[in-house]
Amino acid sequence: MSEILVLVDHLDGNVRKTTNELLTLARRLGEPSAVFIGPEAQAAEATEGLKKFGAEKIYVVDDAEIKGYLVAPKAEVLAQLVEKASPGSVLIPSSAEGKEIAGRLAIKTDSGVITDAVDITDGGVTTQSVFAGSFTVPAKVSKGTPIITVKPNSAAPEEVAGAGAVEQFAPSISEAAKTAQIVASQPRQSTGRPELTEAAIVVSGGRGTGGNFEPVEGLADALGAAVGASRAAVDSGWKPHTFQVGQTGKTVSPQLYVANGISGAIQHRAGMQTSKTIVAVNKDEEAPIFELVDFGVVGDLHTVLPALTEEVNKRKG
Repeated sequence: MSEILVLVDHLDGNVRKTTNELLTLARRLGEPSAVFIGPEAQAAEATEGLKKFGAEKIYVVDDAEIKGYLVAPKAEVLAQLVEKASPGSVLIPSSAEGKEIAGRLAIKTDSGVITDAVDITDGGVTTQSVFAGSFTVPAKVSKGTPIITVKPNSAAPEEVAGAGAVEQFAPSISEAAKTAQIVASQPRQSTGRPELTEAAIVVSGGRGTGGNFEPVEGLADALGAAVGASRAAVDSGWKPHTFQVGQTGKTVSPQLYVANGISGAIQHRAGMQTSKTIVAVNKDEEAPIFELVDFGVVGDLHTVLPALTEEVNKRKG
């Protein structure tokens, strides 16, 4: 079986759930090999978790030389690993950074690239979300090493013990890859809720909230969910742009998406319609969002959501 390279998505050594999903998908294609780019001390911390989700091999790349630069050095690291290991595919999280790395890697390796896959089957056939999420299509790379970025929540992580053999890899990074450097950064203030693009449940609010997001946030906290917003809510100044779900915001694909007071314009649908289950609460029974949902509630979110939150909390005990 060929190696399948999986770029590890982590924060200070804490491996994100997206990586475990990719390792699960990688087992359908071959033998998963995780690629950890970061300090060696953090790699040691991450190794056990990567082994638990099936990593047969773990390439550790010390980022001392490339830390503080944008994505070009990471693309070079992966390109050199592709040359060394001749993998069957390379799987990368479908974040803004991940998609840029994938594009650069595809050029360096003269390979095809698929972005925003929501599933991968045996043989490397992906299900891809296209045309602003209006369609899903089967797609397969026909040239070079398949480079595939996968949306969060596209697979349920499955624990299968892997060998986890650690191999240090020292790439040779060109000076050309170090032309774009990060000169300052500021950590985002934690809300205590899951990251929007990674959350298994997202509760969003739109124009119908009238600017009062308390019912939306109350339900999100009861469900352990992330909070999202429509463009109308963001344009009105009720939530920052980082909360926006849609074509000009973030694309989410959770197990459950709850849209509250959102009409369901195509711009918003493009960012959430690959969600596994969609629920909508809206006073307008003719709102376009009801064409898309699995379950719909015609009613005022300010009445419906507090009652739902109370029931959820009651069942949680």
